[in-house]
Amino acid sequence: MAERRLQKAIDTLKESGVRITPQRHAVLDYLMNSPIHPTADDIYKALEGKFPNMSVATVYNNLRVLRENGLVRELTYGDASSRFECSFTEHYHIICEDCGKIVDFHYPSLDEVESLAEKITGFDVSHHRMEVYGTCSDCKQK
Repeated sequence: MAERRLQKAIDTLKESGVRITPQRHAVLDYLMNSPIHPTADDIYKALEGKFPNMSVATVYNNLRVLRENGLVRELTYGDASSRFECSFTEHYHIICEDCGKIVDFHYPSLDEVESLAEKITGFDVSHHRMEVYGTCSDCKQK
């Protein structure tokens, strides 16, 4: 299943005229198999042993290309670093206020909130995002 998702993503990039470099393939593969929402630095550290000449700038450039092609979501939460994910199912995030860990959780989409917001404000709503904050079980045990 994961291999099929990776191949489909690679095909999407090729159809868009994007070259599949070994580094780009590795960044995409890492994100698709990551249980966390890594920062660009996390990705760099995970891959630097495999690609000793790769820079953090290369990771950022690849993330930009992947984001522009709809394969990666960039998550910003007010701190200095963006986090990235390859999950395309509708879901929400719960964030630990102590360590910053982000965990996905699934709940029925709040489409009625978007409809109500459009009706009340006259906006054309494109999407919404919900975050829940608290303390993760690891931090509670400390």
